[in-house]
Amino acid sequence: MAYNPDPSRPMFSRLTYCTRCGMPSSEPLATYDELGVCVTCRASEQKMHIDWTRKERELRAILERFKGQSASGYDCLVPISGGKDSAFQLHILTKVHGLKPLACTFSHNWWSETGWRNLWWTIETFNVDHVLFTPARGLVNRCAKHSLKMIGDSCWHCHAGVGSYPIQVAVQYKIPLIVYGESAAEKSATADYENILQYDESYFTKVSAFYTAQEFATEGLSERDLAPFKIPGKAELDAVGFYGIHLGNFMFWDEERQMEFLRDHYGWQEDTVGGTYKCYKSVECRMPGMHDFTKFLKRGYGRGTDHVAQDVRAGLMTLEEANRLIRENDPVEPEILDYYLSITGYSREEFYAIMDGHREKLGFLSREEIAEALADAARRKAERLKIARPA
Repeated sequence: MAYNPDPSRPMFSRLTYCTRCGMPSSEPLATYDELGVCVTCRASEQKMHIDWTRKERELRAILERFKGQSASGYDCLVPISGGKDSAFQLHILTKVHGLKPLACTFSHNWWSETGWRNLWWTIETFNVDHVLFTPARGLVNRCAKHSLKMIGDSCWHCHAGVGSYPIQVAVQYKIPLIVYGESAAEKSATADYENILQYDESYFTKVSAFYTAQEFATEGLSERDLAPFKIPGKAELDAVGFYGIHLGNFMFWDEERQMEFLRDHYGWQEDTVGGTYKCYKSVECRMPGMHDFTKFLKRGYGRGTDHVAQDVRAGLMTLEEANRLIRENDPVEPEILDYYLSITGYSREEFYAIMDGHREKLGFLSREEIAEALADAARRKAERLKIARPA
């Protein structure tokens, strides 16, 4: 049987799973060593042997090199969302290193109430100047519809916008240094700590958007419409001396401890997030459940898998416990799907047919395997509700 109904085991026998953390072979760029251990687990080992004191000195040297160099008066540019990572970036830059950053936000225009509060809390708590760009609601809706066909999730405009807008701001304000947070080596098969994925102008195109604005344009979405998502040209970047870093490549990154610090010391707020049992990742957005559900439909895993793998690596749970949590989160149709259908005009049947096409193209799993997983999850959810609400 291709689908395994045993809740203590991985869902799909056709996939290979990391012997240590349980990440599946359908993860983009997944590779395993001779022991069946994935790239991210190996990166977590590398992380334990890095001389972080030396790395901190390297970071200080970079920050000192750019401090006071911008004619606009800002030492660096920090893209923020109101999420835990960008808030922690501002803590490190303002409170630890004494820099004057300009914060900027590309609005996905899908704010949760908690996320909107956290954004303004971040700006006020760290006392920074801030610029915000919000694309028109109709443009977001049209992008969300085309995004499903192009990349198999609802969020191209966000992937592309968080990549392009900060660079536009850097050029406009002539700020050469852009500072991001988490390293790609932290929980992605795209890099490890011995092979760092360096930040450049095409970083977000490579890791999440996959298409530039010019390539994404289509009937009803012209290049003029998509101007907010265009990355400035090389001449503009060279003129400003464009340079970007991730703090996670220079300091020991622990997002959960960092979130707890922000929450307990400053007052940053958690909230329930669709698709996972953790209450802090993508808390700023209404739509993470959609993004992660489409990932499950394509690749057989969602954000629940990402998060249990992180906790298994940290020794916080067993693989058996992890597999049970995965089944409670990954294969569950999110309530926000109804909202997505309403803004795009897709029917439920059209949505699933488009996702069938993406899954068939990737070739990891069949429609029947995914359908069985969804049905099993629905049965388990109904059973839990029955227990929670006895007659």
